[in-house]
Amino acid sequence: MDAQMKKGLLDVCVLSVLKREDMYGYRLTQEIMDLLEISESSLYPVLRRLESQNLLETYSMEYSGRLRKYYRITTEGIARLNESIEELRDLRSVIDYIIGGADNG
Repeated sequence: MDAQMKKGLLDVCVLSVLKREDMYGYRLTQEIMDLLEISESSLYPVLRRLESQNLLETYSMEYSGRLRKYYRITTEGIARLNESIEELRDLRSVIDYIIGGADNG
């Protein structure tokens, strides 16, 4: 997948995964890597940016004697995710048209 397309989908993927449940960084990275081919190091700047935009928030919880940083989607993040999903639905109809035309051409 093209790097620009991947970058555009990364925010939506992160917000979508976190809408299902809060996650700590490593697990979130694994979930996202199942969807998009990214490196672990490329996700953390995205998480920081989404947090600075108030789309995510963090909290710490102890696990096996160590603190883990968890990420949670905010109300603003859910609103942004819903907007992005609508945009993707619009885009999907264009893509379906293009692919359908290519299949028939």
